[in-house]
Parts: sequence; C-alpha cells; structure tokens
Amino acid sequence: MSEPATAPHLRSRAEALAAPLPPLLAEAERLARAVMLGAHGRRRAGMGDEFWQYRPAHAGDDARAIDWRRSARSDAHFVREKEWQAAQTVALWVDPGRSMAFSGDPGRPTKADRARLLALALTVLLIRGGERVGLADGRVRPRPGLSQADRLAEALAADTPDAPDYAAPATTLLPPHGRAVFLSDFLGDPAGIEAAVLRAAGQGTRGVLLQILDPQEEAFPFDGRTIFESMSGALRHETLRAGDLRTRYLQRLAERKALLNDLARAAGWQVFCHHTDSPAASALLWLYQALERRR
Repeated sequence: MSEPATAPHLRSRAEALAAPLPPLLAEAERLARAVMLGAHGRRRAGMGDEFWQYRPAHAGDDARAIDWRRSARSDAHFVREKEWQAAQTVALWVDPGRSMAFSGDPGRPTKADRARLLALALTVLLIRGGERVGLADGRVRPRPGLSQADRLAEALAADTPDAPDYAAPATTLLPPHGRAVFLSDFLGDPAGIEAAVLRAAGQGTRGVLLQILDPQEEAFPFDGRTIFESMSGALRHETLRAGDLRTRYLQRLAERKALLNDLARAAGWQVFCHHTDSPAASALLWLYQALERRR
C-alpha cells in the first residue's frame, strides 16, 4: 500500500526533486552577469523605427510586410525589417549521452555539468535580450520570459537512465531560419551529427557546435596496464601497453575535430572546442558572440 500523499510528504518530495535547480540557476545567473558586463548588446530585428535590413520573404509573412518597391528590382519578394521587429528563436540541444558524465579529475566538472551550465547561462542572456529559447528535442517549446529559464533548468536536470553512451543531436523542434546550439563531446557516430546539422541547414537554421572535452581526452595520459570502459559499461577494452595507443587515439581525435570543422563550414555554422578545466565564461562569451554573427 502506498504512503498517503500528505502535505509534508509532498513538500519533501518536491524539495528533493528541485534541490539541484537553485544552485544551477544561481551559477548560470552569475555566469550570465559576468558575460553581460563585457559583451555588447545584440542587434535584433524589432518594433523600432530604425531601418535594419531587407530580408527575403518567408512563407507566412503578411503581404503588408513586403516592401514592393524593393521587390520590384528583383525576382524575389523582400521584407523591410526594423530593429526589434521579431525575436530570434534559439533551440538548444545538450547531449544526454552517458559519455558526457565523464570527468578525469574529481576537482573538475563533468562534461554534462559544464554543458548544462553553459546552456542555462546562454538562455538567461538570450531571454534578457527578448529572444525565445527552447530545447531542440521538443521537451521545452521556445518561449520568451525569465520563467523559461526555470523550465529549461528542470528539463536539463532530469535524469535520462536509458540514455546511450553516445547520443545524436535532436532535431524535433529546430526553428526554420532561427538558430540552434548543440553542446556535446561529439565523440559518437558522426553520421548522426552530420544528419542533424545538414537537416538544420536545409531549413535555414544557422547554429553553432560547442565541443566539450575533458583534458584527459585531449592528452591521453595513460600508460601501462589500463582498462578503458564506457560510462555505461557496455564497451570495455583492456591493454597492457596503453601508451602504444596514444598516437592512434590523438590522430582519430584530430580527424573528428577536422570533420566537425568541415561540417560547420559546409553548413554555414561555427564550431569551438571547450575544455572543462577552462573558465566557463570564455565558452559562454564565444557562444553569445557566435550567435551575433550573421553570414
């Protein structure tokens, strides 16, 4: 027989469930404030009177928004945008794969912890700029407003016990002509990464790839007898001469980084590699500025 759902019992369960959220939100807020002090405000299309740019008309644009004089000079229709006319929509994907739970040192955050912190701090920055932010997997639909940070924090803190060792980027809710941010170690099957980025680029979604690695994954400081095991335990390899694998491992890592760079270049995206022993603020500033850039 289940325990009665008394008020104290429900409260204790709720507090236990929400326990990780305030520290994560507080740290994200601090990180966002630090970056805001040194970053310029984003220039977005909006409801102001100052002309900003012409852009090609999209399906769903009101005919009254089309600048017929500008459109008459070409075969396409154009919309005259002013600053602050339409908030940008940004979809985040934070890799839920178990490989992200790795940390080579107890004093360093896991890749997952760093990814969640950066995603939430970026959310705070974007929402304060009037933009809509959501999750690319569809669990949290894009919305404006500071309460959206609470929704994202809750979703990002949720356990995913059935997650694979390596996950592919989700594309359930990518905004056409919007922005996407993928945060991952990108060490899994590259086919899933390529498919997601090319699908996004095909619908006009521009974005960034933030590769997050632990310093051990860059240096491969292993020698002698070593047992390598995936975070789920599904993959296991034992060797007596781990040092002999270093050159081959570093070569494959370099090949993976080159693949990410080539993929980003082909799709018009940007890519950056961040290490968990580096300040989170440096990666957040790069993300924030990368979303400002227009190609």
